[in-house]
Amino acid sequence: MFSEYIRAALSRAKYESLEDDSYMATVASLPGVIATGETIENCRDDLIEVIEEWVAIRLQRGFAIPALDGHTIDVSGEPMAIV
Repeated sequence: MFSEYIRAALSRAKYESLEDDSYMATVASLPGVIATGETIENCRDDLIEVIEEWVAIRLQRGFAIPALDGHTIDVSGEPMAIV
């Protein structure tokens, strides 16, 4: 379930070339998810890590995680510790 969610997020990623020839990626449906890298591949790798951290933080705090292409990660009503 988690890997499918990551794949769905990656399929929605928008990449932008920056002035210093590096890249930035965002996923509009996931507010605050921004990744950078010197190459598209580095940017994508960073994006995967940022999405994983974004989901973990939302799970810890009990915040809703939006569905992407029918993929969901359910959040309990109680915040939880992630180790």
